[in-house]
Amino acid sequence: MNICIGFVIMTLSLPKAFKKAPVQRMRDLESLGLSRPRVRSLVDQGILEKSSRGLYVLRSADVSENRTLAEVGKKVPHGVICLLSALRFHDLTTQAPHQVWVALERSAWPPKVEHLSLRIVRYSGKAFEEGHQEHLIEGVPVRITSPAKTVADCFKYRNKIGLDVALEALREVRRKRLCTAEEIMRFARICRVANVMKPYLEFLD
Repeated sequence: MNICIGFVIMTLSLPKAFKKAPVQRMRDLESLGLSRPRVRSLVDQGILEKSSRGLYVLRSADVSENRTLAEVGKKVPHGVICLLSALRFHDLTTQAPHQVWVALERSAWPPKVEHLSLRIVRYSGKAFEEGHQEHLIEGVPVRITSPAKTVADCFKYRNKIGLDVALEALREVRRKRLCTAEEIMRFARICRVANVMKPYLEFLD
């Protein structure tokens, strides 16, 4: 097959590949038969866009509010989206964080991610191992703390994010019935903020 014709065919197949996974790594594109010079050519032509180092999106694709989370899921698969970013994902806050909050196990190496602004929080034991869910965002599996765990985390880190944000999250999670009071208190005990949260939870209930 003529090299140019083959390149055109591969280019035409890109929308299908990006529909399956809107954020692609270089090795994903190489598995489609695209060499690194071809990928750079597609970027120069405006067909692909380099969203961050090693990550590419289709320029014509719809951009979702959670695309950055998908990029973090690709770049930091051992991390868990938490705190303000998890609140935003679960629609439990009016805050719009300019950084992506990511929980890492205390002994994990910090990720080297360019073009993505991360706020790293260290967890250990059950605080890291429990209370997260896997969501498929634009074809990328992303771990995000559950609503109950997110609220408990917010009270634990209330000095960082503000008590008002934590209280708003607690009100919203109960109003939307995303979890039970028992679930919240379970994670409050894991995060060692049960005594702090209990009066607020009893007042709302």
